Amino acid sequence: MAKMTGGDALTLALLSEGVETVFGIPGVQLDGLTDGMYRKQDEIDLLVPRHEQSTTYMADGYHRASGKPGVAMVVPGPGVLNAGAGMATAYACSSQVMLLAGTIPSRLVGGGLGALHEIPRQSETVQGLTKWSVRPTRAEEIPELVHEGFRQMRTGRPRPVALELGPDLLHAEIDVEVGDPFAAEARIAPAEDVAALLRLLAESERPVLHVGGGVRGTRAFALIAALAEKLDAPVVMSENGRGAIDARDPHALPAFALWELRATADLVVSFGSRFLTPFGQQLNVGDARIALVNVEAADLGSPRRPDLAIRADATAVLEALVAEAPAREGWGEELRRLRAECEGRIRERVAPQMAFVDAIRAALPEDGVYVNELTQIGYVSTYGFPVQAPHSYVWPGYQGTLGYAMPTALGAAVGSGGRPVVAVTGDGGIGWSLQEFATAKRYGIPLVTVLFEDGRFGNVWRIQRDTYGGRFIGSDLVNPDFALLAQAFGIDFVDVEDADGVRTAIEAAIAARRPAIVRVRVDVFPSPWSLIHEKH
Repeated sequence: MAKMTGGDALTLALLSEGVETVFGIPGVQLDGLTDGMYRKQDEIDLLVPRHEQSTTYMADGYHRASGKPGVAMVVPGPGVLNAGAGMATAYACSSQVMLLAGTIPSRLVGGGLGALHEIPRQSETVQGLTKWSVRPTRAEEIPELVHEGFRQMRTGRPRPVALELGPDLLHAEIDVEVGDPFAAEARIAPAEDVAALLRLLAESERPVLHVGGGVRGTRAFALIAALAEKLDAPVVMSENGRGAIDARDPHALPAFALWELRATADLVVSFGSRFLTPFGQQLNVGDARIALVNVEAADLGSPRRPDLAIRADATAVLEALVAEAPAREGWGEELRRLRAECEGRIRERVAPQMAFVDAIRAALPEDGVYVNELTQIGYVSTYGFPVQAPHSYVWPGYQGTLGYAMPTALGAAVGSGGRPVVAVTGDGGIGWSLQEFATAKRYGIPLVTVLFEDGRFGNVWRIQRDTYGGRFIGSDLVNPDFALLAQAFGIDFVDVEDADGVRTAIEAAIAARRPAIVRVRVDVFPSPWSLIHEKH
């Protein structure tokens, strides 16, 4: 047992879990924690963005580029609310993010007395955005709860967690043992379920592998490719499953390929996916039987109607299948034909966007990280950008968080281990996070931000033109002079005119290892939606 403050205990517990960086903004309720971090600043970095929403975005980006949990820190009340968008995105994308949320003094919680930063039922707000959250009542509980939070992130579905921490607990002097991290539950593949799935595969002549966001990381990346090779089966990646397999693999197909495959497929095996359309319906797979593998029980039930539902870690089941499934002849030449048709369909329908997507892909090394925003280029990237390595593609999932790309990419750049990071954004989305160019400059984060400027919320504008007879409202923008803005922040700026210019500018910015904005002015693009929303 050692004498320390609650803030010291929290800092030591984070260090014991391997945390090297916290993305946070100090405040009076957190003084006890930041003082504890000051005493260990040679072991843990506090990176301070310019808006509390960026703390959780950065933590999420850090996790998705590194595979390690990201940690964010904010004051109570408005701090927690500002961080909420990043927590919602992490929740949607099953990211390991721990939020250290301050509270008002413990004795005042729930009193409604107007304490600084008090909001009603803050704990309920936090609970709605997390897999697990807790507010300790004694400082001595802090180390154990930190370890439990990390165990929760590493067990089952890896969603965000939170600790709410009162200033009285962080300043309290205690005798406590920090202890070691808790062991996570072993990830096993139930033998009976694997046997049942192997029987379905044996009975199938035309199986399809479908992968979602629950199949990510280096280990799963190799297993998906190995199983596809054994079965000679197509691998259809959901939008959140991009990066589950190298897009150059001859078995890899975008999400919309399922529309053609289902005409003759007799079995669809889905790993780590909610297996729903954006409108809450089960994916249409025609007459094929369905096997769902998911660690989350809620993602196996209604409105889904699987022939086999396996509640287990998808990667563990993949490992068992690779070991036990016999090699076989599968789709063969038809799969190669379909890959070519999908590629042709993309380039036929959204050729202008694909020119820029190709330029970004060509400029990035295969393991470079691409952070995708909800822009005209970003929508097409959900199926057109070839993801070639694990931990190299980041997008906001079903949360569709506009304006998240740049701060998320800053966190990804911190966690990328030196791999280049490119964020794509629009003049609409960048308005959420312009201030974070100061963060990039302060910490020398070599993020390349490709900014497509069309003077409008492009998707909203096009819908108003095509669906509502040109009744435009709220969709036009007045932008700053982005060149002067970059100069004010002291970061590099390049103005380009076309896709070739984008590629050249990205390559130069990556080589310079400095934060940079690459701006390209664009006009109205063709609609990407026919390749995104499922046909029934």
